[in-house]
Amino acid sequence: MTGAEGSAGFAEAAQPGAAEVTATVIVEAPAERVFAALTAWERQSDWIPFTTVRVVEGDGGEGSLIEAVTALGPAALRDEMRVVRVDAPYEVGVVHCGRLLRGPGVLRCTPMDRDRTQVVWHEWFHLPGGAAGRVAWPVLWPGSKFSLTQALKRFARLVEQGRLP
Repeated sequence: MTGAEGSAGFAEAAQPGAAEVTATVIVEAPAERVFAALTAWERQSDWIPFTTVRVVEGDGGEGSLIEAVTALGPAALRDEMRVVRVDAPYEVGVVHCGRLLRGPGVLRCTPMDRDRTQVVWHEWFHLPGGAAGRVAWPVLWPGSKFSLTQALKRFARLVEQGRLP
């Protein structure tokens, strides 16, 4: 780990923050296929709007560094994530370790009957900006939850259509 990821900074980033957001979707596909699609990191660009995702270090598995850049016009948000746990085909854990977005996240795949899978995406971000961040979060949260839910719905459609991974 280097730079913003120095060991003390990374340990701090790995602790849950006050900004929590969760989204869930049921995918009409087996967990193994759904998990493979979720962890096809660079294909997340296909279902997360305005976002380009790439593997910066590693093979996408445990220890890898993933970068997601979301750009809308001239504004861009860079999100760096270290993959800290892979329990295929059930769960992958990440720690957002960039300058602005920090905190742990998890993607869970729970097998259901009839080859369906429940996907839960859960993030615990540290709020930037001190008191201003804490005041802004209740206003930002509904949009964050809506965006994450919409992205997961698009993900489910692409998996069900056989277009992912």
